[in-house]
Amino acid sequence: MTSTLRLSHYSIRTSDLETSRRFYEDVIGLRVGPRPPFRFPGLWLYDHDGHDAQALVHIIGEDAETDAYLGGRTGLQDGGTGRFDHIAFMATDRAGFKQRCIAMGVRYAENTVPALGLHQVFLRDPSGITIEMNYPAEDGAP
Repeated sequence: MTSTLRLSHYSIRTSDLETSRRFYEDVIGLRVGPRPPFRFPGLWLYDHDGHDAQALVHIIGEDAETDAYLGGRTGLQDGGTGRFDHIAFMATDRAGFKQRCIAMGVRYAENTVPALGLHQVFLRDPSGITIEMNYPAEDGAP
């Protein structure tokens, strides 16, 4: 049995690296950082700098080298990853996040889960992945 289990990162394949970069930097608030010199295009996005920084999101550009390294997606009808639904982040400054979404024309939906003390904001990235931003219920509450 694994003694420590935590999310390392998630990867998104995209045909438009620049649009995905802008979304994750300008809307979500991550920033591009170091990435190994893979043979295929991509970006790694971090939530902070420092010795313990870990890339949370790997954006992978689609090309022949990507499929050679990671494998193709031809076995799935829509080219997706099966039943994957969404990825969630714990966050702060809900009001600032919503302002960024509005300024950039990013649509979102909200829910409050009183039993968990959370306020959720759901949106989609440029590749269609649903992102759930979780805030303390009192963060920016009316």
